[in-house]
Amino acid sequence: MVTTASNITESVLAAGNEIEPAEFHRNLEDVKSRIYTHAERIPLESLDHWYSDPDTGWLRHRSGKFFSVMGLRVSVSDAPVSGWCQPIINQPDTGILGILAKEINGVTHFLMQLKAEPGNRDGLQISPSVQATRSNYTGAHGGKSVPYLEYFRDAPAHRVLVDVRQSEQGSWFLRKRNRNMIVSTTDEIPAQDGFQWLTVGQVLRLLRCHDLVNMDTRTVLSCLSLTVGVLRERHPGYGDTFTAALLRSCDPAGGSHHGDREIHSWITEVRSRTEVIVEPVPLRALTGWCRSAESIRHETGDFFETIGMRVESAGREVGRWTQPMLATSEDGLIALLVTRIDGVLHALMHLRVEPGLVDVAELAPTVQCTPGNYAHLPSAARPAFLDEVRLADPEDIRFDTMLSDEGGRFYRISNRHLIVETDTVHAHPDYRWMAVHQLTELLRHCHYVNVQARSLVACLFSLLADPAPGAAAGQGDRSP
Repeated sequence: MVTTASNITESVLAAGNEIEPAEFHRNLEDVKSRIYTHAERIPLESLDHWYSDPDTGWLRHRSGKFFSVMGLRVSVSDAPVSGWCQPIINQPDTGILGILAKEINGVTHFLMQLKAEPGNRDGLQISPSVQATRSNYTGAHGGKSVPYLEYFRDAPAHRVLVDVRQSEQGSWFLRKRNRNMIVSTTDEIPAQDGFQWLTVGQVLRLLRCHDLVNMDTRTVLSCLSLTVGVLRERHPGYGDTFTAALLRSCDPAGGSHHGDREIHSWITEVRSRTEVIVEPVPLRALTGWCRSAESIRHETGDFFETIGMRVESAGREVGRWTQPMLATSEDGLIALLVTRIDGVLHALMHLRVEPGLVDVAELAPTVQCTPGNYAHLPSAARPAFLDEVRLADPEDIRFDTMLSDEGGRFYRISNRHLIVETDTVHAHPDYRWMAVHQLTELLRHCHYVNVQARSLVACLFSLLADPAPGAAAGQGDRSP
């Protein structure tokens, strides 16, 4: 049977057809003994197979593949900070983030990989079935082939449930995009070592565990199309007022505070009037940045740093390599304020301009920041609503978990993911209240919802899989 959106929705709600939590964590610990990465910081000048371009100082791989670290000069019209310089990762190829879906005992399961990345804080994380850059899946690293890749390259159209290119971090990547895919199969596919078949609901519930479900999994999960009829008929949460409002928010018939045309017009207007100029420049020309044999860092010590890493691994396509990575000195915060408008849950979305985005601005969370950075910026640059989410009453917090950025390029960078309910319907020219069904419709298309907001959409979906609807989730354990 070919998997459908209805099957996936049933899997969100299914119980009794999944691996027991204790068994899952025993498997996780067992796999850690065979699949791991050991990362050691080294000077940038000691990276093997990387060189500093003699003209620009940009860091490049000698193969011409993978990625480079370049300098960028940015100017943005009508912004609190109108211009700055920074390093940025340039990785122009499109990678594949793909999850394989299959019916097992009548319930949809996703094939998830327990993947070790050098930047992961706690070793293995739950990753898509395939998580690979073009350089990796075309064999530029000279290592082993990517398992299950054949199911995503030239997949038959009738088996493709999700297929959309989405952006990566627009402050750290220059126009980077990945192909987010969910593909169904009827083949008998044994799970290779390090892979696990999990129900959709179980993957969503594991989002409550700190730094366990990786960023690439979260972005693919955000693109799910859930069947409203199945949610309405099967979900037990209508007795809980918050969950009932969330369920209505998933239904286009539930309505929205701002109509779809109004939202589209707002996005188009901001993109049209905002002038963003990005100019590639030599790394030595970056005002306010210091380059040494060890790293490239901001003179304040804040924002982020480009460092060198030596990696040894087991259970990956390649066993040893070196590479540049980005690191921060402080965890970030990404948060959604949500409220009920006419009984429908709405999220307060910020239309955020970032230099690395393909089309000027994308919908972002209510708050997306590293709080300490604002000590060096004008007060007008401080995020609106930052105090409201940081000082929220615990009774108003619906989700609260530390979740990592992608560990292949970012070294131990994690963000506190918060969903906070408020009674106040705020009005702000750079923000709009949006229902979940409006976000999921935009997620069918490229470059409307940024990666941080997609991560929080996945967290909203996890509340539908919560056996205790409406309760605050994510209390810091590592069990679903």
